[in-house]
Amino acid sequence: MKFSTKAIHAGQEPDPTTGAVNIPIYSTSTYANEAFGVSKGYDYGRSINPTRTALEKNLAALENCSYGFCFSSGMGAIHAIACLLQAGDHVIVTSNVYGGTFRIFERILRKQGLDFSWIDTSNQDIVEKTLKSNTKMIYVETPSNPMLTLTDLSYIAGFAKKNKLISVCDNTFMSPYFQNPVDIGIDIVVHSTTKYINGHSDVIGGCITTNNKEIAEQLKFIQNSVGAVPSPFDCFLTLRATKTLALRMERHNENAMKIAENLERNYSSKIKKILYPGLRSHLQYELAKSQMRGFGGMISLDLGSFDNAIKFFNGLKIFARAESLGGVESLVCHPVSMTHGAVPKEEREKFGLTDGLVRLSVGVEDYEDLMEDVVNALGKV
Repeated sequence: MKFSTKAIHAGQEPDPTTGAVNIPIYSTSTYANEAFGVSKGYDYGRSINPTRTALEKNLAALENCSYGFCFSSGMGAIHAIACLLQAGDHVIVTSNVYGGTFRIFERILRKQGLDFSWIDTSNQDIVEKTLKSNTKMIYVETPSNPMLTLTDLSYIAGFAKKNKLISVCDNTFMSPYFQNPVDIGIDIVVHSTTKYINGHSDVIGGCITTNNKEIAEQLKFIQNSVGAVPSPFDCFLTLRATKTLALRMERHNENAMKIAENLERNYSSKIKKILYPGLRSHLQYELAKSQMRGFGGMISLDLGSFDNAIKFFNGLKIFARAESLGGVESLVCHPVSMTHGAVPKEEREKFGLTDGLVRLSVGVEDYEDLMEDVVNALGKV
C-alpha cells in the first residue's frame, strides 16, 4: 500500500464487535480473564491497550517498520531510547537538536553515568574523530531544530553498522511522509507526535519505530516498566490525525516553499539568513533532494539582532507567538528565549543559533494571507 492508504487503514480494521469503522476509545485500566490463565491477550492498561496498539501499528507502517511504541510525550520516547544504554556508555549527538533533548541528556542522564559528545553530524570527519571505545549510539536530528542543517543518513547508517552502534534519527521535522530513515539504514526513528503527526496542537505524544526485533523487545520492556504511555483518548485523536497527514504535509510544504522563495527573491535586504532546505541556496539542497521527498514546513530567519527578531515576532498577526510546531495553524518561535533556552549560549553560538533568529512553523492557511502577515512584520524591522 502507498502512504495515504496506509495512513487511513493500517492498524485500523473495523471493530469486531460492532463493525465500527473508527477504532473505539478503550478506556479501561484492566481486563477480565475468562478463566484462570485464560485471557484475550490483554491484562493491564499500562502494558497494552487496543486503541494504543492500533496507533502503534499505524505509525510503524508509515515509517515502513515492523514495530512501533507510543509514549505520553516525545521526551518520554527519547528517554526510553536512552534506557537502551547503561552507565559508562558514550553517545554522539547532533549539536543542534531540540532544546529538550539537550536538557534530558545533559542535565539528567549525564548524572546517571552516560557521556555525550555534541557535534556537527553533517561533518563526517568530525563524526569519525568523535568515536570512542565506549561509544554505543549515534543520535541525529535532521533537519535540525532550528538551524535546518541536514545530516547524511546513509553515511550515519553505514558508520553505525561499521562500528556496531545503535543509530537513531529524530524525524519530527519531516514526518514519515517526507522522510523514512529506516529505509536508508537507520535502526531507530523517534518522533514527537505532538508535532506534524498529530498536527492539531491538541495532543502531547511521542513514538519510536524500528525494524530491529532485539531492540523492539527491549523497548517494549522499557515502555511497560517505566509506564510513560499515552491515554487511550490521546491515541484516538492522534490516530484520527494520521488519516490526513499526507494532505497536511503537502500544504505545509507548498506554503513554506512559496514563502521562502518570495523572501529570498524580494526581501533579502531585511533578512541576514533564510534557512529552508528547499531553497537552491541552502548548502545541503542536493542532500535534501536525495533523502527527503519534500522540504517541510519549517523556515528559520536570522534577522541580524535581538531587537529585529522581537519587532518581527511582535509584528505578526496570523502566526501565533507560541512554542511547538507542526500544527495546522502557523506559529512563530524565538528559540533562544523559548525552545532552546536550556542550551548554554556558548553551545548555541557554535551551531549558529543567534539572538536574531526566529523560527516559523508554516501552517495550512491560505498562502496569500501568510505572506502578507510576514511582509507586514518585516516592515516593523
